[in-house]
Amino acid sequence: MSLLNVAKRAFTRPISSTVSVAPVVARQMHIQSIPMWEGSGNNYAYLVSDDKSRQAVIIDPANPSEVLPHLKKATDGGLKLTNIINTHHHHDHAGGNSEVLKSYPLPIIGGRDCDKVTKTPSHGETFTIGDGIKVKALHTPCHTQDSICYLFEDGNDRAVFTGDTLFIGGCGRFFEGNAQEMDKALNETLGALPDDTKVYPGHEYTKGNVKFGIKVLQSEPVKKLEAFTNANKQTQGKFTIGDEKNHNVFMRLDDPVIQKFTGKTERVDVMAALREAKNSM
Repeated sequence: MSLLNVAKRAFTRPISSTVSVAPVVARQMHIQSIPMWEGSGNNYAYLVSDDKSRQAVIIDPANPSEVLPHLKKATDGGLKLTNIINTHHHHDHAGGNSEVLKSYPLPIIGGRDCDKVTKTPSHGETFTIGDGIKVKALHTPCHTQDSICYLFEDGNDRAVFTGDTLFIGGCGRFFEGNAQEMDKALNETLGALPDDTKVYPGHEYTKGNVKFGIKVLQSEPVKKLEAFTNANKQTQGKFTIGDEKNHNVFMRLDDPVIQKFTGKTERVDVMAALREAKNSM
């Protein structure tokens, strides 16, 4: 075959056989934080929606006067609420259920002790929101025995809603559990999630957490968290499970510096000593 014929074949070959165009994947999971600052707890509710199907859930709508205007705007705009989700039964998380039900009579997914709960998923049980969001329930008993964290996944986009179990740079008090349970909740259950999973806690407690953390561990990750917190009022969704493993002292129980601070070496003892020290601040 002549060089001229080879050239002709190359230039007359259909484009579709040589060029592949990657499909454009639209974002489906949308997370709206709803700060509830009227009380002293600096709580967060979260409205999570599937952009394609327009289905949505509201997580921990504890203060209806602050949450309902957001829900009205969202539903007027076409979102369809399918569930209320609670992370645990405490009033500052599930206490708004009855009032929200008056406007939105929805099934409630939550821990067994949550007000008006209709479904308590088992550990590892999954359900979906709309067409693209997969939700996995993760039981994390300690702060309360009915604590459940929820992993939301939309393709490679991951977020975990941690209630009062995991905070940015800290953890919840052991009201109904013990140090062993919190170690399991943080470092086995949540610590096993992919490092790029974004963390959405139930409260904005980061400033107080890092004030304690910097006393325990003067590492670069803790210093970076301190700088971010000093410059930003809200920290939800800004850090990942991987970040928490680096700057959260309650997720670094084997760190020799932290063990020296507590005077303990066994993981459970280190966890207990850290929480006691934080409680006394």
